Amino acid sequence: MIIKVCGLISNKAVDSMSGVGAQWVGLNFYAKSKRFISKDFIIENNKVKKVGVFVDPTINEIKKKFEFYNLDFIQLHGNENKAFCQKVQSFCPVIKVFHIDKDFDFSITHEFEFCDYFLFDTATFEFGGSGEKFNWEKLDDYKGSTQFLLAGGIDENDAISISEINHPQFLGIDINSKFEIEPGIKDPEKVKSFIGKINLKL
Repeated sequence: MIIKVCGLISNKAVDSMSGVGAQWVGLNFYAKSKRFISKDFIIENNKVKKVGVFVDPTINEIKKKFEFYNLDFIQLHGNENKAFCQKVQSFCPVIKVFHIDKDFDFSITHEFEFCDYFLFDTATFEFGGSGEKFNWEKLDDYKGSTQFLLAGGIDENDAISISEINHPQFLGIDINSKFEIEPGIKDPEKVKSFIGKINLKL
């Protein structure tokens, strides 16, 4: 199972999360986010996959961060359409985010099946990091062939529930606000303990 820790704002934080078992890290380039990276920093850690998180950006914005941070994935977290996602995918693998509520229609995902991965997050007024869950039983409605990450309010007590998800396209989880000391600063011991519980249950 892939463990992605999102909302990191320093090289020290990246190293810390890599050290406790995260395979992917999320770097937030959405200016309205509490975890926005306002000052570029050099990532020296080559053990983790780096995911750049964007909300309705321009192609030029993405390319600049893609090159500077040597990103492995671009996560499109806004209202980006099919054509835009295809443009981005021409130079970098794409993770397309869908915001799930009780009325979400998974047929919307069909035209994005060319993307490398999906991420299913809770529909809120914010673009991620809300700490709110959607009903995970809703995942049964997803019949597509693209693997997905699950996000939205995952906390330390969810190890058993996550281990019981048996959807064929379930790739991993994205954790964020429930493991923070403050926005952008994760608690390494809390993350390490949680990853240990996940691995124990698998």
